[in-house]
Amino acid sequence: MPDLLKVSADIERFGAQGITIHPRPDERHIRYQDARDLKRTVTTELNIEGNPIQSFVKLVEEVKPHQVTLVPDAVDAITSNAGWDTIKNGDFLKEIVAHFRTIGIRTSIFVDPVLEMVEGASKTGVDRIELYTEDYATVYEKDREAAIKPYVEAAKAAHDLGLGINAGHDLSLDNINFFSDRIPYLKEVSIGHALIAESLYLGLENVINMYKKRLS
Repeated sequence: MPDLLKVSADIERFGAQGITIHPRPDERHIRYQDARDLKRTVTTELNIEGNPIQSFVKLVEEVKPHQVTLVPDAVDAITSNAGWDTIKNGDFLKEIVAHFRTIGIRTSIFVDPVLEMVEGASKTGVDRIELYTEDYATVYEKDREAAIKPYVEAAKAAHDLGLGINAGHDLSLDNINFFSDRIPYLKEVSIGHALIAESLYLGLENVINMYKKRLS
């Protein structure tokens, strides 16, 4: 309680356009078996995020989600806290991206809004980047123009390099509208903690449609 598969189905029924999960090696919230079960029930789009350690790669090979998002989490990380250094890890990422693309899975790389990291991502052959938006959310209340500036530049650069643009981390009903309005070519956002916290007060169906309205 709650039943993950029922909640996932309800979230889709309420209007969500995809389900994102992040199974970690210790399976402390989403478990590897949950990913297998959700593959059978998700009717929109399934996105699996995680660090491409051997067990994660095998899970993605088995489940074959619509998208896999590569995140450089340490094994003991509480939550994601940085994007990839796509230059230092370029050869590794190129190999992983090529493997997932070979089996027909759209692949995204989690990156900070730094032009060099975006350029490095493009050299791996990846389909998309996911902009790590914690810095945006942190600075937004003080100076939203300063908060959004590096993300706009990164999005424009990514588009010019032929990459699709996703975003996620610490986005909320308070800051999503400004982000969506200002970021060009934005394809997808993943929202977890804020959506659930807001739903405790406003209701899951209401919150999902409030996000969709702000994103439109």
